[in-house]
Amino acid sequence: MTLEDLSARADALKAEIGKAVLGQEEAVELLLIALFARGHVLLEGPPGTAKTLLARSFAAALNLEFGRIQFTPDLMPGDVLGTSIFDFRTNEFVLTKGPVFSQVLLADEINRAPPKTQAALLQAMNERKVSLDGADYDLGQDFTVVATQNPIEQQGTYPLPEAQLDRFLFKLDIDFPPEAVEMAILQKNAAEPIETGQETAALDKVLTGAALAECRALIDSIILKDDILAYILRLVRATRESQDIAYGASTRAADAISRAVRASAAIGGRDFAIPDDVKRVIVPALRHRIVLGPAAEIEGRGAEDVLDNIINQIEAPR
Repeated sequence: MTLEDLSARADALKAEIGKAVLGQEEAVELLLIALFARGHVLLEGPPGTAKTLLARSFAAALNLEFGRIQFTPDLMPGDVLGTSIFDFRTNEFVLTKGPVFSQVLLADEINRAPPKTQAALLQAMNERKVSLDGADYDLGQDFTVVATQNPIEQQGTYPLPEAQLDRFLFKLDIDFPPEAVEMAILQKNAAEPIETGQETAALDKVLTGAALAECRALIDSIILKDDILAYILRLVRATRESQDIAYGASTRAADAISRAVRASAAIGGRDFAIPDDVKRVIVPALRHRIVLGPAAEIEGRGAEDVLDNIINQIEAPR
């Protein structure tokens, strides 16, 4: 496989997902970057903005095993990971695997589960394995979590801890589409049978597990030059020095950005990265990894405003 083939596969994936989800081109592209960079993604937005549909369409276009967990306040860690059940026929405990044993996992409304259930995903997301009853079970390199959460309704929710947020490569803000796109959605749905849950049934699977492995191997061969690495580091270190940020991004965040930049370059059909690759991923990679200071919060500035200001202040390499 060549970089041109990889770029063509990415375009085919974007086109296929775009058949079901209209007006979210940037989110789709960042989802693909995360997939190739072996990262997890958190989708945040108000109800009815196609977060779940986007995750389902993403999985439908991949020839990978799909699992879904609907998080609720009474969900237990065993409901996510699985549990051992005694089999009276064999007088032995038999492991019943939970939905986490999949390749693409949709964690729907993840902030509705209590912290101990949210934490059950930590090892799976970080190490791609699960420890149950003293044994480790490998989830495979294709294991990817796409989680959703609703930022509006806070009753009965549990904010994700910083340690878990840091396991997500990107946090994508999903907002309402423009009026023209919203009209196109209505026209599309009005011309189809009234069936719920069938939006992704007609999507073709355009990327197999073997092809994904080839794409990732190609991305692994891309080496970032020192000027790009220095640019990433300057941006990350600036978050620790900014008066608007109480807690800045970590070294792990800088490393995650580097992986995303390599994937972004490959999707663009290049074996080298440019500053625009960094600028494309820096905000979604850091918006959930920084804690704003009181001055920024009082002035009503969000993480995106503060990060955009840092990007404008740090000179990009030429």
